[in-house]
Amino acid sequence: MRSGPPTTEQLLGALDAIEQQARDGKVPGVVLSRLLRVTRIVRQTLPRLDNLGLGSSQGFSVMATVTDYLPVAIGNYLRLPRDWADTRPIAAGKSSVMLLVDQLDLLGTTMDKVYDAVNRADAEAIIVHGAFLEEKFGPASAGGVLGLGPDPVRVAPPPANGASTSPAPLTPPE
Repeated sequence: MRSGPPTTEQLLGALDAIEQQARDGKVPGVVLSRLLRVTRIVRQTLPRLDNLGLGSSQGFSVMATVTDYLPVAIGNYLRLPRDWADTRPIAAGKSSVMLLVDQLDLLGTTMDKVYDAVNRADAEAIIVHGAFLEEKFGPASAGGVLGLGPDPVRVAPPPANGASTSPAPLTPPE
């Protein structure tokens, strides 16, 4: 038996299983759409989860969402008779189905935040690289400068929308 956290493949299998359980249980469309939103975000997140580092709280949230939070929420709802679950207020004037919708919305919002966090490192790398290029060559709006020797060569800025795509002549600095 394998110990430790589940693999990506195991998590994807668990997502498939919870989606199938919801379809087999014929959950209302309002529930299925929210469940599928959560599972879609998790599927997008899983391949990039390593960006957060092992043992991160966000990584744990993704794993727990797949292996615990979603199956428990859907399972609790499916154990109730549909007519009772969908019509009887049980807490704060809400029926079981509306409470489940609230729970799935919360999980969806949380998974959105995790997805943002896993992508932030690469997004920040774009910003850092752009600052490096601007420091090295100058701002893009000025066309940049290539320092190829004692006399820098000016590079023409990119053409404006609708402008000719033929290369602009390079001019030495004055």
